[in-house]
Amino acid sequence: MNSLEPRRTALILIDLMPRIVALDTAPYSGPVVLERSVALAAATRAGGGLVVNVRVERPGVDVQPEGSGFAPEVAPQPGDLEIVKRTIGAFGRSSLDAELQSRGISNVALAGIATNFGVESTGRAASDLGYETFFITDAMTGLDDHAHNFAVSYVFPRLGTSCTTTEYLNALN
Repeated sequence: MNSLEPRRTALILIDLMPRIVALDTAPYSGPVVLERSVALAAATRAGGGLVVNVRVERPGVDVQPEGSGFAPEVAPQPGDLEIVKRTIGAFGRSSLDAELQSRGISNVALAGIATNFGVESTGRAASDLGYETFFITDAMTGLDDHAHNFAVSYVFPRLGTSCTTTEYLNALN
């Protein structure tokens, strides 16, 4: 993996909310994904990159289910961008593309839950919009092993670059 220009890079963390982190997932547990995401966010911020925290809200519901805020470990920090999505992916019917364009972002790196839903949908849109897209495959997990592995082995190579947490951190430095 080549080096990344941090100031042109956004780390997009998908649905790291207590109720989703607590789901039964594979191949990694929600807490493992959360821990890796914390390290990714710290390094991205330290390099001058943008951290985008994405959470889902169910449309047409007055009160969201308990645990629908951000997990405290990845709560938005000053300078981060918060996106509330009402679709599977983070770009649909949100201001994400406009916000990234206004900040000169050309690279997006994706992590979160679930690999084959929010992460994949966001990655497909990012690729379609022309972003250099990176999938941090050990900082995401699926609702089952098969779904995660299919996205990682079959879908992501057609949309961008797959990497590990370590490879992403090294590319930022």
